[in-house]
Amino acid sequence: MSRPSSYDDALRDRLLAATAEAVAADGPDRISLREVARTAGTSTSAVYSLFGGKGELLAAVIAHGFASFSRAQHEAEHGGLRALGIAYRSWAQQNPALYRLMFGGALTAYESEGPNDALEPLMRAVAARGASDPLAAAITVWAHVHGAVSLEFACVAPPDVDQDAAYDNVLDAIERLWPEPRDHEPRERETGPARRD
Repeated sequence: MSRPSSYDDALRDRLLAATAEAVAADGPDRISLREVARTAGTSTSAVYSLFGGKGELLAAVIAHGFASFSRAQHEAEHGGLRALGIAYRSWAQQNPALYRLMFGGALTAYESEGPNDALEPLMRAVAARGASDPLAAAITVWAHVHGAVSLEFACVAPPDVDQDAAYDNVLDAIERLWPEPRDHEPRERETGPARRD
């Protein structure tokens, strides 16, 4: 009698990555479980065993993306508001297919908790800078960084634009909207990175 196959977390992650790439390339309606499995180096039985079917796999891709994004934001929280903005762009650059899926609307039909947990570090960061409505302030910051990253990904800027400098300017603008409290400024000048005026 043959031993049943066991599917580990590494295979699950490969299937999620392959699905994200496939959806980004062809859209969710054209996903082939056989092709996803082949790309991940396994068979469709692994997809059914790990996820249950196509709908569950697509929902898992979105959940996986937001969980990974949220972890990156929580890990950057100790660095403050600017560090969260830097982490946002870094995560998007490292996970372009997931980023496009999470925020591009292709999988809105599949249930996901969305970015709620990922907003908590940002809400705390703007609250620490005196925002009277942390949720509204966090959404405003999110709109700034998301817009900048999405424009960068869309490749609509002239080719000679320095994207790093442009994003740095966005973060400067955010910090002007919510400046560090006065009693924190001397400490930041001593220990933080040099800032341009």
